[in-house]
Amino acid sequence: MNHWLTAPVLIPLIGGFLQVFMGYAPLSLRRTLGLATTGLLLVSTVILLMLADDGSYRAYAFGNWAPPFGIVLVLDRLAALMLFITALLALFCHLFSLGRTDVSSRQFHALFLFQLMGLNIAFLTGDLFNLFVAFEVLLIASYGLLLHGEGTARTVPSLHYVVLNLAGSALFLISVGMIYSVTGTLNMADLARIIPELGAADLPLVEAGGMILLVVFALKAALLPLTFWLPRAYASATAPVAALFAVMTKVGVYAIIRVYTLLFGENAGALANLGMDWVFPLALLTMIVGVIGMMGSGGLRTMVAWQVVVSVGTILAAFSLVSKEGLSSALFYMVHTTWVAAGLFLVVDLIAGQRGSAGDKIVTAPRMRNRTFISVMFMLGAVSAAGLPPLSGFFAKLLIMSAAVPGLQMAALWAVILFAGFLSLVAYSRAGSIVFWRNVDGHIDQPERLNFPHTVGAGALVAMSVVIVFGAGPLSDYTDAAAEQLRDTSAYTSILDTAMVGEDE
Repeated sequence: MNHWLTAPVLIPLIGGFLQVFMGYAPLSLRRTLGLATTGLLLVSTVILLMLADDGSYRAYAFGNWAPPFGIVLVLDRLAALMLFITALLALFCHLFSLGRTDVSSRQFHALFLFQLMGLNIAFLTGDLFNLFVAFEVLLIASYGLLLHGEGTARTVPSLHYVVLNLAGSALFLISVGMIYSVTGTLNMADLARIIPELGAADLPLVEAGGMILLVVFALKAALLPLTFWLPRAYASATAPVAALFAVMTKVGVYAIIRVYTLLFGENAGALANLGMDWVFPLALLTMIVGVIGMMGSGGLRTMVAWQVVVSVGTILAAFSLVSKEGLSSALFYMVHTTWVAAGLFLVVDLIAGQRGSAGDKIVTAPRMRNRTFISVMFMLGAVSAAGLPPLSGFFAKLLIMSAAVPGLQMAALWAVILFAGFLSLVAYSRAGSIVFWRNVDGHIDQPERLNFPHTVGAGALVAMSVVIVFGAGPLSDYTDAAAEQLRDTSAYTSILDTAMVGEDE
């Protein structure tokens, strides 16, 4: 077994425990440890990304209990990509939090690292029940992160977030219980073998469990109609937390991609492509509702939160095309939108810090101290998010549209993507012109000054829209290979035969 698979779990776990016991240590020491932990995590994910690029599956069985009986971690191209996206995002969000969010609580760094641990378990686990455990770990940490601050403006949306996710957790347990009652296992490789061979009498219960599971993942991803909790919750969170939460919805998207290609994909017999007839129209409607929310937003944070909703609809619309090209384009778009949306959350926080009582509201205010630099960052993020050339959003949407097969589905997808892109551009243009150019007389007393951690944290994530363009060829090749690997379910099920004690996959 390759012990590198445990690094994304153990690094934040150990770092988080050290932060808990160092709660009263000097803040500078806690910051140094926190950044060192996220930096080491990034290094480990790069190593795993290189390991996964050979196209083979690697499994790690805890306690030498071979699957399907023990806890198993599984690494493939998709898992490695999600780990890398999260680690890079976490490093810049952690950097941005220095001197801002981390001052308000002694346990911020611990919660931040435990959140990363939960995310990484979700991406690596090869078992449905352990996916539930991962969701609970990351959600418990997210509750604490979301409640940083004071007042009902943050408490009420946080309460809605908690209640909805608790309901989702209950449904998750019900669904896996239904599946286990028929199959006798929750190991995903084992389920991928058993489900296509189920008899007619057992199919209804597994189908019902699979559809409930889809509802749970749709709630985590904020797919319509389970969308409306997200904008207020994300808009009320502190900037680095909201930016990190840009990958939280992608956990739900990842779960849908993983489960509904492996367990209910084209090789699932009578349950093939379960729920995809629902996902495609709901994804298109999610995009439409998202851009309408952007148009009606009164603040920049809310507008970016609605942008996250649009991105979820776009990814799932591409995935529900049920083709290798659609899946590859969905993964490419997911890389782009996670980093760019997170960067916009951080840029908006810089804007709010220089506008006094106006904050992030889309209203006129005195001119900002660093208007030129911040406006350039906002423009890059907005242009990329809207999907205009020459930035990454344009290439990501072009791949999605080219993946559609001519017909009614293609017409609907193209129309909604172009419509959403146009309205996104209008929303960003309106907000930018008001915030940056329609200034009133006067000045802001003691506006926040830009410093190195905040500038680098926000600028680096926005700049990823340019980096992706230069690396579009290799990234596209990687997502093509990841999509092909995901659709070959027989290779995943071979984990049951090859994940033996002492073997290095």
